[in-house]
Amino acid sequence: MAVLSRLMLRFRTSSTIRSFCTKYSEIDLTRAASAEALSSALPVEDSKEKGRNVQWVFLGCPGVGKGTYAVRLSKLLGVSHIATGDLVRQELSSDGPLSSQLAEIVNQGKLISDEIIINLLSKRLEEIQAKGETGFILDGFPRTVRQAEILEGVTDIGLVINLKLREEALIAKCLGRRICSECGGNYNVACIDIKGEDGSPRMYMPPLLPPPNCESKLITRSDDTEEVVKERLRVYNEKSRPVEEFYRARGKLLEFDLPGGIPESWTKLLQALNLDDHEDKKSAAA
Repeated sequence: MAVLSRLMLRFRTSSTIRSFCTKYSEIDLTRAASAEALSSALPVEDSKEKGRNVQWVFLGCPGVGKGTYAVRLSKLLGVSHIATGDLVRQELSSDGPLSSQLAEIVNQGKLISDEIIINLLSKRLEEIQAKGETGFILDGFPRTVRQAEILEGVTDIGLVINLKLREEALIAKCLGRRICSECGGNYNVACIDIKGEDGSPRMYMPPLLPPPNCESKLITRSDDTEEVVKERLRVYNEKSRPVEEFYRARGKLLEFDLPGGIPESWTKLLQALNLDDHEDKKSAAA
């Protein structure tokens, strides 16, 4: 699937947004407030801004690696990476009014309400706007069709990248995640080696080990237990799979099966997006 080298940001006027929201207000009045909050925070296009003005979304099961590839892609394109998971974790670590409510939801592996997510996302977009930045890659939003409808009502998403990974590899990957309590670095101690069967290729994902100074400081996320991981996958299949169909029907969905570890998958993802990472090539040649 070819991807245009430039995707211009196009935000609808507030009157159009209000009309869109009113259409759904008979079903759920909170949707209008959510869309207004989100639209007011979206950055306005600056004709002087250089670089790629992309507006993309990463989809995929929890733990598939959306953050890893979204961060790399945002750096390559020079746009902001917005991870709703990070926004939630930041709120959890604060003394904000939502922290205790979020802790209970996250520890049970349930989806956070649209109102909470959009509130957090709006604040992040306001920060981007204040910096004069344009373009962004969303990671972890939207997770429901309702959220996708709200997002469609205020902006035109150019591309939705759906990362896919075998379930057995996904569970092992989630259980192997570790975080350095000091620097915040993300690592993975799982060594995944799945033999190819029934025509499927072998999958090998080596561990992403920490440097020596972080080894003794590794911690596990409280929600990375087998029970919670399986519950997250169940909820995702029930609530988020329809989001894939939502964007597939609009011709915006790019399906990408992760073939293995980061080096192999990153190269093939760039090929699928018709992009070139010159810095990555320089590092490989060095």
